[in-house]
Amino acid sequence: MKLLCTLGLVGCGFIAIADEIQLRDKSAVIGRIVAEKPDQVFVDIGYTVIGVPRAQITKLTRSEEKSPGSKGSKKASDVATKTTSPAPSIADTKALFTVNPTPPPERTVRELMAQLGQAVVQVRTPSGLGSGFFINEDGHLITNFHVIEGETQISVEVYHQRNGQLERRAYKQVRIVAMHKFADLALLKIEDKESPKFARVPLGDADQLAVGERVFAIGSPLGLERTVTEGILSTKTRQMQGSLYLQTTTQINPGNSGGPLFNLRGEVVGVTNMKITFGEGLGFAIPVEQVKFFLTHRDAYAYDADNPSNAYRYLPPPSRVKQAEGQRAP
Repeated sequence: MKLLCTLGLVGCGFIAIADEIQLRDKSAVIGRIVAEKPDQVFVDIGYTVIGVPRAQITKLTRSEEKSPGSKGSKKASDVATKTTSPAPSIADTKALFTVNPTPPPERTVRELMAQLGQAVVQVRTPSGLGSGFFINEDGHLITNFHVIEGETQISVEVYHQRNGQLERRAYKQVRIVAMHKFADLALLKIEDKESPKFARVPLGDADQLAVGERVFAIGSPLGLERTVTEGILSTKTRQMQGSLYLQTTTQINPGNSGGPLFNLRGEVVGVTNMKITFGEGLGFAIPVEQVKFFLTHRDAYAYDADNPSNAYRYLPPPSRVKQAEGQRAP
C-alpha cells in the first residue's frame, strides 16, 4: 500500500517528482522530503506534511528529475510521472461534465455574470431552498445533499435568455440521480418533457488556485436569486470535521448552499455549502476535485427510488440468491 493521500474524496495535489520511503510493515509513503532529522524524516504528501520515524524506515529512495546527459540523471521510467487523462467532453457520458483544455483568460465579474448566470439555478423543496448549477446541456445539475435531504418533491427554477430578456421557468420533473451525504453533494436531472438545452458551466481545478486569488459566487441567499458576491480565497486547506474546504471571504448565506464558486476564468472551483454564523467573511466551499470524484463514481452513490432514505443500491448476497433460486426450482 502506497500512501498518496489519506483523504480519498478530497482533491489533493499530485506530486509528479516524488521520493519514496519504504516502511517495516511493507507499506510506503510517497511525497517530497522537505527535512531530515536524526529521529524523523518529514514528507510533504500534497495537503500536509507528516513526520515518519526513522525506526520504521527500511529504505529511502529519492526520485529527482534531472536534465538529460547530466551526471546521475535517471531514466524516464525511474521518475514518477502523472498519467494525464484527456479532458472530458459533453459527449463523455461517464464524466457528464466538461473542463477547458486550456485555461481561458481572466475577465471581470460583470462579463462572467452575463455569460454564466443562466447556468445557476434555484433548487426548491417544501421545507426550504438552495442553489445549484448545470454541468451539461441535458439538465444534470449539482447541489448540496443537505438542500434535498429527506425530500421527494423538488423543483428547479431556471432563468432562460430569450430575445435579450430573462425568462423565469420552474421545472418540477426532477430526478435524484446520485447523492453523497458525507461529501454533501447531490446530482439531479431535469426530466420535464420538451425542456430546452440548458446553459452549463465548466469545472476548473481548485489545486491551481492561489491564496489571495479573487473568486465569486452566484446563488440565492435568503431566496434572492441571481445574487453575486465577490471575495478572495483565504485558504485552500481548511480542515473541518475530517474534510478539507476552500475558505473564502465571499459572502455565503442560507440559500447559497449548492451554488458555484467561480474563479475569474469562469470555471467552477468549489460548491458553496456553509459559513460560520457568528463571524463575517468566513464562507466555505467543497473543492471541485470532490465534485469530479463524485460524478465519475456516481454509480457508487446511485439513488434508490424504492428506498428514499437510502442513497445506495445494494445487491443481495450471492448465497441468498442461490438459495432463492433453489427454492423456486421445480
